[in-house]
Amino acid sequence: MNALALAMPRTEAPAAERAHDPDADAVRRAAAGDVRAFEDLYRRHARRVHGAIWRLVGGVDARAEELTQEAFVRAWQKLEGFRFESLFSTWLHRLAVNTALMDVRARKPGEDKEDPLGEDDLLPEHAPRVRHDLQIDLEAAVAKLPPRARAVLVLHDVEGWKHEEIGRELGMAVGSSKAQLHRARGLLRRALGEDHE
Repeated sequence: MNALALAMPRTEAPAAERAHDPDADAVRRAAAGDVRAFEDLYRRHARRVHGAIWRLVGGVDARAEELTQEAFVRAWQKLEGFRFESLFSTWLHRLAVNTALMDVRARKPGEDKEDPLGEDDLLPEHAPRVRHDLQIDLEAAVAKLPPRARAVLVLHDVEGWKHEEIGRELGMAVGSSKAQLHRARGLLRRALGEDHE
């Protein structure tokens, strides 16, 4: 899908890159209790962590902010166990995504917008199909997707996860993950006015 130009696939760092992790010194100092070193790590990574969480929770600023703080608290608590088997940024990003996914999984059926949100509710009928600011349109459309479809889309197309990983994290079959991805892409195409191209 051409509209997902913002995709940033998740990759594991090769051994040579891990040896040159720009965060390694700060991680070691923070793991030893240096709060300033952890604050430095926070400043370096907060924006990316917040962005991933924000997309997973549907663009809800207050919830994304809360979960970003929760992810960094968890990172601080688990930092001592970090083994440098990947880049710190990769480890932190995965921890943040898992924090957001726990929130998605914890939603009660009544809180889950998947059932009440119909495909016609994605964008109002009178909304102009403006293409000059596609990224903003795309992010707004992604935010309005049903939560599980949104989670699958973000994890697969933005984070680069495989359907098997998504299935394990969200407690669904691989086929369900593929179906949710197909549904999410279709809803996005429709919301962005691409279904007639």
